[in-house]
Amino acid sequence: MLHAPIIPPTPVPPKIPPYDFLPQVFIRELSETEVDVAETPFFYNDGGTPAYLARLPDGVAPLTPAHTGPEVSRGAEHRVTGTIGFKPTPPYGNETQLGFEGETVRYEPMWATRDAAAAFGITLVEPGQGIAIDSPGGLLHQNQYEYGVFAGHWSPYQNTNPTGPDGGNMLLSVVCTDLEHHDFPHVFASTDPQFPLVISGGRYWHHEQRICLADLWVPQGSALYIPPKPLLLGSQCIDLHNNRNSARAAWGDIRAHSIVTHTLLQTTDSFTYWYWNAADTEHTPLEVYRP
Repeated sequence: MLHAPIIPPTPVPPKIPPYDFLPQVFIRELSETEVDVAETPFFYNDGGTPAYLARLPDGVAPLTPAHTGPEVSRGAEHRVTGTIGFKPTPPYGNETQLGFEGETVRYEPMWATRDAAAAFGITLVEPGQGIAIDSPGGLLHQNQYEYGVFAGHWSPYQNTNPTGPDGGNMLLSVVCTDLEHHDFPHVFASTDPQFPLVISGGRYWHHEQRICLADLWVPQGSALYIPPKPLLLGSQCIDLHNNRNSARAAWGDIRAHSIVTHTLLQTTDSFTYWYWNAADTEHTPLEVYRP
């Protein structure tokens, strides 16, 4: 007598509770304003509001851009073991992957005082101060952005999901090193009403195979000016920066998950040199929000 085969029951997938999370803010552009340096060659910190003027107000002398020699070093020092990879990405720039000694890369937190900023080739512009903008050409834009606390967990170098139908961006479990320099100027203005702005800085002595890294906490109402930093053959060190972790000061605050900030940049026809490393980075918060 033949018996029907025993068919195992179809497994029932576990029920996933219908969590309803609001979408996270990573980097969102809120507004964009053209800045023609030929007509308005000065950046003026108007009581915490970034302004671009044909001339500075009476009695305001332009700041001298920060200049520090290669002997100046601030921040956490790391040994660079070499170049792991190099990738040209025309017409945008070149990507260089650096090898770092150790498993974790530390960024030393510090207030963006005049001396601390200068150690990375950056000028602090406090309220009531101004500076002449150096720009090799091309139209600049001042953009207002909203940065979320998870913005640093997205890496443009490791963002492809090869298993997806069309690829896509991936959110990483770590924040990687992502630094750059380029031939256009920056102004990073700390304009959030609740938190300071955090700008990462690096100084890389390529011939000595070492790099110093820091998180510069910019007091509310102040701004950082970074002049054009093209590739200079024969230079002893390279000054680098990144603002992907702008909302670092909001970490640990249950009431906020993003900050707003204003950035001067060139959005087209520019060339950027990126330096990155895939190791986890350590960013220690400052204990207080006032220098």
